[in-house]
Amino acid sequence: MNEPVRGAHPPLRAYLWVWLALFVLSVLSYGVDYVGLEGYLKWFLITAFMLLKAGLIMAVFMHLAWERLAIVITVLLPPGVLLFLAGLMALESHYTLLSRLRFFLF
Repeated sequence: MNEPVRGAHPPLRAYLWVWLALFVLSVLSYGVDYVGLEGYLKWFLITAFMLLKAGLIMAVFMHLAWERLAIVITVLLPPGVLLFLAGLMALESHYTLLSRLRFFLF
């Protein structure tokens, strides 16, 4: 009567590959800290691994890879805008710091 739609869910093998990929990305993320990287490279790599893991989780476990484009845009656009605005704030904060240092120290 109410049979599940064929192809509505990915096969179990897809979940296992994603779990393996998440494990590898987590090991790489911890490895960045373990090898002692510092500065912007460390934070860039950790953030990149975090975004890759979040993307995999959203695509497979939240089934966004099989949804309509409108739903995907609705879910992904607000965090994307927030990341863009956070980047703008970071750029502006550096400019403000340098302006204050120049004004007060020289």
